[in-house]
Amino acid sequence: MKKTIAEKIFDAHRVNMPFPDTHVLKLDAVFCHEITTPIAITDLQARGMDRVFDPQKIKAVIDHVTPAKDSKTAEQGKILRDWARKHGIKDFFDIGRNGVCHAIFPEKGFVRPGYTIIMGDSHTCTHGAFGAFAAGVGTTDLEVGILKGVCAFHFPKTIKIVLNGKLAPGVYAKDVILFIIKELTVNGATNMVMEFTGPIVDEMSMESRMTLCNMAIEAGGTCGICYPDMTTVDYLWEFIKDDFKTKEDALKEYSKWVSDEDAVYEKVYEYDVSNLEPMVTFGYKPDQVKPVREMTGTKIDQVYIGSCTNGRIEDLRIAAQILKGKKIGDTVRGIVSPATPDIYSLALKEGIIEIFQDAGFCVTNPTCGACLGMSNGVLANGESCAATTNRNFNGRMGKGGTVHLMSPATAAASAIEGTIVNSALYE
Repeated sequence: MKKTIAEKIFDAHRVNMPFPDTHVLKLDAVFCHEITTPIAITDLQARGMDRVFDPQKIKAVIDHVTPAKDSKTAEQGKILRDWARKHGIKDFFDIGRNGVCHAIFPEKGFVRPGYTIIMGDSHTCTHGAFGAFAAGVGTTDLEVGILKGVCAFHFPKTIKIVLNGKLAPGVYAKDVILFIIKELTVNGATNMVMEFTGPIVDEMSMESRMTLCNMAIEAGGTCGICYPDMTTVDYLWEFIKDDFKTKEDALKEYSKWVSDEDAVYEKVYEYDVSNLEPMVTFGYKPDQVKPVREMTGTKIDQVYIGSCTNGRIEDLRIAAQILKGKKIGDTVRGIVSPATPDIYSLALKEGIIEIFQDAGFCVTNPTCGACLGMSNGVLANGESCAATTNRNFNGRMGKGGTVHLMSPATAAASAIEGTIVNSALYE
């Protein structure tokens, strides 16, 4: 008793404590992509330690620049590709089968309640939506994870965020997390687990919960986390149905990964978000957030719908509802990147891709490229982008460019207007 979900996961995975408050945890999965992992691979090779702890538990993807845009990114892909083949890593997603890491790995069933997961990517916190402890790590920790299947952490202090009420029409998970980051600030959850709970979270789909947890890092959080429930079981059922007789049995097993009622938290925040409006960022920090109505009329040059935050089928459906039968503004470039091949295929079957194309959007393959200003949508100096991504740092999508973070609904409506506007105008 008196334990948070993160504390329970630590207790179940602790291998040893070599120093006070240094907890070495056994890992259930190590995720890899072609930007950060090749550095770890080449260092391990240079040290004569080119081994993997378990090829079944390592999942790899080429997703940040795909296909390669130059010789450097081609070499990064080759390093990861050759390494995956050498070590028999069967869950390697190369060009044509690849998707954005934090979308394709959950989609393939690689994330389960109670898991410990690391990756050399700050938005690994996304996977906490399943009731897992998932954290982005640096090169050294990634190397140890690949080699030994363990990672060292400080004991997780947790802040609890209780979301009450009912979301108004046109308000989505992206608006909720932007509001929370505004309230907590970019340092408000530093080195802590952000535990999301309450009626609002209970009603959210897994896609929305992933959006919520994805941006925990933008408040400084090590991991965002939600309680596993029947929504979680339904999402995972295709992958776990051979492990349990019924969904109820699965829920009973996963329910052990829920915080105790008397768990102790660093802080507890309660928000009634019934009156929350669509939100958008300004400036260059994720906590610089305003209601969309206060930014109405702000000129934009590009609209980007995609990323590990909002590139799932739920997001594309929301945007397509607004765009159907309409055209984007003459002064706006629209880009949409479905986050995985399966999402792309489903969007094709549902007519969503056609809606985007008819509206004037460029539809790209699954990629992270535009989000971090590497490919498929880089901004020019002085340009601004209405984006469903997760960071609005100075120059994030291109040197001298400005990024306004918003929901897919707000992004779609803004594409039509050519300026930031509330999606209520079209919903």
